[in-house]
Amino acid sequence: MSTSPDNEQTSAATGEEQSFISHLVELRQRLVRAALAVLAVFLCLTPFMKQIFDLLSRPMMVALPEGTKLLATGVITPFMVPLKLTMFTAFVIALPYVLYQTWAFVAPGLYKHEKRLAAPIIVSSVGMFLLGMAYCYFIVFGFVFKFIAGFAPASVAVAPDIEAYFSFVLGMFLAFGLAFEMPVVVVLLARFGIASLDALKKARPYVIVGAFIVAAIFTPPDVLSQLLLAIPLCLLYELGLQIARFLVRPAPAAGADEAA
Repeated sequence: MSTSPDNEQTSAATGEEQSFISHLVELRQRLVRAALAVLAVFLCLTPFMKQIFDLLSRPMMVALPEGTKLLATGVITPFMVPLKLTMFTAFVIALPYVLYQTWAFVAPGLYKHEKRLAAPIIVSSVGMFLLGMAYCYFIVFGFVFKFIAGFAPASVAVAPDIEAYFSFVLGMFLAFGLAFEMPVVVVLLARFGIASLDALKKARPYVIVGAFIVAAIFTPPDVLSQLLLAIPLCLLYELGLQIARFLVRPAPAAGADEAA
C-alpha cells in the first residue's frame, strides 16, 4: 500500500514540530537546573552577606583614613547592596555548572572536532575571566583607591556610598574580566581562519591604540587605572599570538602548492 505525498509531508512536518518542542523542553530543563544551582549557592551564602561585602570593600577601606566607613544613604540600601553582591558571587561560583548545562544542550549538534575544541574554550574563558577579576581586586583596586584618596583635599571627608561603590566595583570586574578574554579571542580568530596569524601580527599598532581607547571608556578618568587596563590588554594580545603560533598551522605558500 503506497503512501500519498500529502501524508508524507504531513508526517515530516509533524516530526519537525515534535523535534522542535523536544528541544524547547530540554532547553527549559537546562535553564531550570542552572537557575536552581545559582539559587542553591545563593542560599548557602546568604548567612555570610555581611562578610562578603566587607571582603569586597577591603581595598577601599585600606585606602581611606583609619576609622572611616562607607555610607548608606538609602533606607533599604544596607540590605539590598549586600544581597545583590551575594547574588553576583553565587552566579560566579555556579558559573562552571551553568556553562556545563549550556554545553550539554549544544553538544549533540556539534561535530567531534568541534566538541574537542569547545571544552578547552569554555574552561579557558571562565579561567581568564576569573583571573581578570582577581587582577582587578588584588592589584588595580589597591592602586586606584589610594591614588584617588590621595587627591582629596584636607577639607573633604572621603566616604563613598555603598551603592555607588558596588556599581563601580561590578563595572570594573566586568571590564577586566572581559579584557582578559583577549588571548581566547585571538586564538579563535586564528583557529577558525577569520584572520590569519600574519594579519593579527600586523594589527598590533591598532590593538595598542584600541586598548587605550577601551581603557579610557571603561575605567575612571585617571591615567593610572587606564594604564592598568591598557597594558595587560596589549600583553594578553601578545600572549594570544604566541599561543596561536603553536595551535594554528601556517598556510602553505603558493609556490609549494604548484610544486606539489
